[in-house]
Amino acid sequence: MLDKIDEVGSNKATFYELLGGDEAGKEKIRQLVETFYDVMDHDPKATGLRSIHSADLTEAREKLFMFLTGWTGGPQLYIERYGHPRLRARHMPFAIGESERDQWMYCMITAMHQIGIEDPLLTQLSTQLYGVADFMRNQ
Repeated sequence: MLDKIDEVGSNKATFYELLGGDEAGKEKIRQLVETFYDVMDHDPKATGLRSIHSADLTEAREKLFMFLTGWTGGPQLYIERYGHPRLRARHMPFAIGESERDQWMYCMITAMHQIGIEDPLLTQLSTQLYGVADFMRNQ
């Protein structure tokens, strides 16, 4: 899970709270994940990333939603269902290099823009997600 964050002038301590908390936070994360996969599925800039996913993205969408909900400070949906994320181990079967990392970040930042996440939250989220995406590289 992401450590607590500090936003000047805010009493909100997690990204989940900054995204609305409770049901609003879940809805925003669901919207982010759906938009992320829509971008990945249709944008030619994400062809390499799309190619390492199965044709049906239903399971990937649900797992990313559950993971991001907990990672941002919300309910630990992923852990409750699957246990510890073990992100690097779970991604080892896939060739992930700088290109795939960058395509993943492109899709995520594009999705954040499309659903209306604004700075400074967009920048903070992008910075933290880049660290996770970069950690997934195995090439």
